[in-house]
Amino acid sequence: MSLKKINTVLAAAFILFILWFGTEYIVSPETTAPGYGLPSWPSGDGDGFLIIKGIRDVVLALVLGILLVTGHRRALGWALLMEALAAYGDLTNVLAHHGSVATALGVHGLTATLMVVNGLLMMRETRKVAAAPATPAPQPA
Repeated sequence: MSLKKINTVLAAAFILFILWFGTEYIVSPETTAPGYGLPSWPSGDGDGFLIIKGIRDVVLALVLGILLVTGHRRALGWALLMEALAAYGDLTNVLAHHGSVATALGVHGLTATLMVVNGLLMMRETRKVAAAPATPAPQPA
């Protein structure tokens, strides 16, 4: 299987996973939130904050999806690298609030690291295209 196919499958999997997970936070935050890894949940009307996470995830997935569908593969690689920071942020948030270390590392850390790997593979795939010098136009004699 070519590097391009592997990258496409991985990116599509990330897009679908992030889109699904974000949608779950919007539709039913009270049942999805326990998988985030924090030890306690907001009281009162805290669901609104959980929905914000869902909206963020859906937007992150849509950005990746648009780049994949439009064929902007190098930009997709950069976006994967930058969006991995959101997952690393989630990992840090869970650890900083004395949440589940297993969830922090196994869900957020693994997701972020795989996004970095996919982003780097995408950058490698597009390296030759980006580094290729432009052919000068023929000069009139």
